[in-house]
Amino acid sequence: MTGDDEAPGPARVWSLPALVVLAAAGVLLLTGTVVFLGAVFLQSAPPNAVSQRYQEQLNGVVYPEFEQNWKLFAPDPLQYNISVQARVRTVAGQGDWIDLTARDIAAIRHNPIPSHADQNLLRRAWDFYDGTHDDQHAGTAGTRSELAEQYLKRIALQRLGRAVGGSPIVAVELRSATAHIAPPPWSKDTVATQPQYQELGWWPVTDADYQGLR
Repeated sequence: MTGDDEAPGPARVWSLPALVVLAAAGVLLLTGTVVFLGAVFLQSAPPNAVSQRYQEQLNGVVYPEFEQNWKLFAPDPLQYNISVQARVRTVAGQGDWIDLTARDIAAIRHNPIPSHADQNLLRRAWDFYDGTHDDQHAGTAGTRSELAEQYLKRIALQRLGRAVGGSPIVAVELRSATAHIAPPPWSKDTVATQPQYQELGWWPVTDADYQGLR
């Protein structure tokens, strides 16, 4: 019989103890890799409740061999909620504050495909206004400041309509309510969660403000 006709040898058969050892080693390596990557992620992420609670353990894993001098996110994620509210004045009198942001959130909740307008339109409009005005609500960007005022007012009027209780709207006022998100129980941070209000002045409303609105 030539070498080409030689039959292959029997396949290696691992004993049960060997399989147990190999499986345990694989699980240990996988667990260690996940823990290490998670520690590096938390160390590089902006300060948060988890990293603050386990800061000593994270430092023990990362420092000094695996020190990171960069961060994952810039800027840090927002840690407060901003609601935009409005109230109107009609020929019959002045109304109460209406939370426009709460209406948007209600439209988003449990909606698998929420609209872009419900998610971002009002928030972006307020950011546009806030970025083009100073603390006294004076414009700082010329015509862009005027555009921001008109944009914000028309969005509010689109949500509110032309009349309240049958009385036409003659003026509208807006404000923001900023509230810090409460930290989890294990966090050492203490923040005031009461909303802080930024109230604008009354803006007159005319038919021209409704042109093009649906």
